[in-house]
Amino acid sequence: MNGGDVTVAGSDDLKSPLLPVVHNDEAFERQTVGQQLRTIFTPKNCYIALGPLLCAVVCLCVDLGGDETTTARNMLGVLVWMFAWWLTEAVPMPITSMTPLFLFPLFGISAADDVANSYMDDVISLVLGSFILALAVEHYNIHRRLALNITLVFCVEPLNAPLLLLGICATTAFVSMWMHNVAAAVMMMPVATGILQRLPSSSSTTEVVHPAVGKFSRAVVLGVIYSAAVGGMSTLTGTGVNLILVGMWKSYFPEADPISFSQWFFFGFPLALCIFVVLWCVLCVMYCPKGAGQALSPYLHKSHLRRELELLGPMNFAEKMVLAVFGGLVVLWMTRNITDDIPGWGRIFAGRAGDGTVSVMMATLLFIIPSNIKKGEKLMDWNKCKKLPWNIVLLLGAGFAIADGVRTSGLAEVLSKGLVFLETAPYWAIAPTVCLIAATITEFTSNNATTTLLVPLLIEIAKNMGIHPLLLMVPGAIGAQFAFLLPTGTPSNVVGFTTGHIEIKDMIKTGLPLKIAGTIFLSILMPTLGAYVFASMGGV
Repeated sequence: MNGGDVTVAGSDDLKSPLLPVVHNDEAFERQTVGQQLRTIFTPKNCYIALGPLLCAVVCLCVDLGGDETTTARNMLGVLVWMFAWWLTEAVPMPITSMTPLFLFPLFGISAADDVANSYMDDVISLVLGSFILALAVEHYNIHRRLALNITLVFCVEPLNAPLLLLGICATTAFVSMWMHNVAAAVMMMPVATGILQRLPSSSSTTEVVHPAVGKFSRAVVLGVIYSAAVGGMSTLTGTGVNLILVGMWKSYFPEADPISFSQWFFFGFPLALCIFVVLWCVLCVMYCPKGAGQALSPYLHKSHLRRELELLGPMNFAEKMVLAVFGGLVVLWMTRNITDDIPGWGRIFAGRAGDGTVSVMMATLLFIIPSNIKKGEKLMDWNKCKKLPWNIVLLLGAGFAIADGVRTSGLAEVLSKGLVFLETAPYWAIAPTVCLIAATITEFTSNNATTTLLVPLLIEIAKNMGIHPLLLMVPGAIGAQFAFLLPTGTPSNVVGFTTGHIEIKDMIKTGLPLKIAGTIFLSILMPTLGAYVFASMGGV
């Protein structure tokens, strides 16, 4: 009993010092203050302070010429603040995207209601509807079924490595046309790596692995991330940059016809197709040496793909209905405005219905049509929509708000004066220059941020040159999508880089010729095909 009591008492006093401790209160306080300072002055907190500090420096020290440019100077300060937070990720990107809602009114740039309107318009509706449809496609594994079916078509016997690579890249590009390119890359990368898992690696086997196996693995991963980027250029829904461009066109030229889904497709698809062919050729030349098919054939066979397809089972009612809704949406997008001689269904509603109208309408059907899986269950419910990428929606809204602020504050006119030397240059020289500037900036910041910054300046330059604004806006926006060299250039690149199959040198070797080819094709197609497609639009 007593021993037990002693043990308990001892256990209670284990943390008590055996000898009296003399407390040095001053040393304790100094240590506490030092720890507190280290807690406060962390790199992240310094980055947080950097935004408002740079804004204050701009607002107090920068002179744009005259008292009438005070609003423009304030707009520049807010821009610097936002871009500092975007680049350093001091606060989450969606939160930075919402800062115009309080910064613009406080700095006298725009009224609160005007800023809020930028965060919900027809373009945002288009994004929300298409994202909900993309989530339905992902939920029912339709993208995986599509990828396996198309890959089966290209997986011939004997195995042809370039043809199989074409099938994987073409599938990714096609998927990316109808949903955001980052989502397409995220969806298709597991499909691609699932195919690559059948291939041996030097680290997982003691056998001698043919060099063509490793090269083909790199080609597949590079093909997926670049095909997602290229395919996204084809349509308005493929990337946020195209949507930002459309929103800025609508904001700056409200009297002009808006850029429709079909108009952009008639220009974007041929451009993307040209770049895609170059991508495939570059990958084949660099990563599909002679004899690659023979080296891969023991590991990749049609029977493997068929087995995976059989595991998915036959298409059920829910999958068929999601495909039907998705196909109906594409048809409505393509036929809203066709040509001046053949008006689309949009004429019935006197132009009041937009692409966002049908996008949300078709997405709503997913919450009405039964799935026939469980009693009372619909194709989609709100719980399945919790993965909606609100960060992209808010980023688009911020882009539109910044575009309005740059225009109304007069900042675009002030900054465009610094590029006045471009006004005397011929267009054939300006278009590739604009594209290369955008393509260079986008390697170090997001393509959406690059577009938001450059396009308002290009509009002012086009006005001063007396040419159609889209002749500069489109090269700037598409050039911002040529983030092919670094893993950090776009989230799609990160998705591929984290697989461990590629290195930075692989991205540079493939991305540099792709960037050059894209600039050349864009410089040729914009004044020819682009001028024809956008000829009926105002804005000059």
